[in-house]
Amino acid sequence: MTTTENAAESPRAIAWRRRRASIAKTWHEFASQKPGLIGLICLGVTVLAALLMPVLSDESGLDVTKATGGPLNPPSAQYWLGTDIDGRSVLLMTLWGTRVSLLVGFSATLLSVLIGTLIGITAAHFGGWVSAILLRFTDFFLVLPSLVLAIALSAVMRQGIGTIIVAIGVTAWPSTARLVRAQTLTIESRPYIERAKALGGGHLHIVGKHVLPGVMPLVLANTTLVVGNSIIADATLSFLGVGDPNAVSWGAMLETALNNGAVSKGAWWNLLPPGIAIVLVVLFFTLVGRGLETVLNPRLKGQRS
Repeated sequence: MTTTENAAESPRAIAWRRRRASIAKTWHEFASQKPGLIGLICLGVTVLAALLMPVLSDESGLDVTKATGGPLNPPSAQYWLGTDIDGRSVLLMTLWGTRVSLLVGFSATLLSVLIGTLIGITAAHFGGWVSAILLRFTDFFLVLPSLVLAIALSAVMRQGIGTIIVAIGVTAWPSTARLVRAQTLTIESRPYIERAKALGGGHLHIVGKHVLPGVMPLVLANTTLVVGNSIIADATLSFLGVGDPNAVSWGAMLETALNNGAVSKGAWWNLLPPGIAIVLVVLFFTLVGRGLETVLNPRLKGQRS
């Protein structure tokens, strides 16, 4: 591009062109991370299958009053993964459970990341007594067992998916807050922040124009890792009986199998599918998160394989 064309190009157009170039460079670096790319492809297939589940199958098969199979029937040509104690297809339940697990995982992660990002930026940007109070507040949640706190919240609130999302979201944010605070302190120590302040830039300008763009890449990488933890927390809460009793989820499937003697009866097909599904989905998110972290975290850029 010539100097004349650069002069004629608006500042907004220049900014968007640089952002597109940065995104393209980031994608190229991420694509070179084979485990991360494989995880992203598998995760995309999983999410697509979950979204298309109402089109690909009939939800009425989850209703115990409409079940057509026998109790704890082993895998067969009709029921590829056998049936549960109520005669429902384990394969159908596992596939539909993907929707609940992803919904809770994404929603709880969004809530926790919002809380953690807000507290982390506020603590680092304002400092002083504001930072001291917020850090003590963060430490309080860090020392509390998050699972116990989530169980307590789920027990006192109305049972449902919304309760599970809130219970996980309000207990999973401290790690994000610590990460965002550290990155914000690093950004605000740079010369262009001092220059922006000298030119009269207010808090909203500095945070919105300088801090957030620098923090968001690490927040994005951390988010994919938090989703996996949220899915595990959802499965744990459902397995312990404090989840949504009306929703078919992987944790609820494991709880039902345990309560109905699937282990003693040797009905492995009631236990393995939801357990393997949890492991695989969490693995996909972990691979994507590690790949993004390697690309976006400046400290890890030199360690890429």
